[in-house]
Amino acid sequence: MKWQGRRQSDNMEDRRGLGSTGKVVAGGGIIGIIILLVNIFGGENAQNIAPILEQLQQGQSASTESRELTAKEKEEGEFVNALLVDNEDVWTKIFKENGWTYKAPKLVLFSGQVQTACGGASSASGPFYCPGDQKVYMDMSFFEELKSKFGAKGGDFAVAYVVAHEIGHHVQTLLGTSAKMRQMQQGLSEAEANKLSVALELQADFYAGVWTHYNEEMNQILEPGDIEEALSAANAVGDDAIQKKMQGQVVPDSFTHGTSEQRMYWFNKGFKTGDIKQGDTFAEIE
Repeated sequence: MKWQGRRQSDNMEDRRGLGSTGKVVAGGGIIGIIILLVNIFGGENAQNIAPILEQLQQGQSASTESRELTAKEKEEGEFVNALLVDNEDVWTKIFKENGWTYKAPKLVLFSGQVQTACGGASSASGPFYCPGDQKVYMDMSFFEELKSKFGAKGGDFAVAYVVAHEIGHHVQTLLGTSAKMRQMQQGLSEAEANKLSVALELQADFYAGVWTHYNEEMNQILEPGDIEEALSAANAVGDDAIQKKMQGQVVPDSFTHGTSEQRMYWFNKGFKTGDIKQGDTFAEIE
């Protein structure tokens, strides 16, 4: 992805390297992976992170001193900032074209653990959007896990896809889609409520595709292999792929984010059409 030379966004908070003292989540191995599976690309389900993490805390306290960011971390921060800029520009344009006003979210980079308006979270939570403070939270170590544990190709456009997906949840918050979905879930069985969660997540994938379409038109950002990197990431985080890998079987009624095929389809549809009005994933729920 071509990303150098962007202006700097004021909407990014880089908390990596900052000293902290407090509780840490016990265990970074299989427990961390389980949390990752439950909350991967958390979206509107991110508010469920806090109770899970609190149950896992074993009274351990951590005290870390501030440290200088490495050259790699600094470059990662510059790249994520460029992604944030491109999302701001694209969604401002789309909202203006539709007569709406876009309010950009904040994006927080952190290492290890973080406090949010949705509760405490750790790097094991995976990237997520918190509607309570309208911020995206992301630990860059997630992308190594995406490659090593879930078989994604990796690459810079895998990061771009994830950031665009999470900001897609912010768009849903601004448009009232998220609130409407939560209202629709009331009184439903778990399986039926999960279908609505899947629709919300697939729409965020669609919005990530729309962002890619517009950004390519505006900035000519794409390089060979970029779309494949995004599709590989989408494929890796499908509910069916994760369940098959981790438990050897697939339970469709428990899906909350959609299958690999669905996630790739909706990203691709957004990318090819560039039309925000063609992303009514709720209308296609079985």
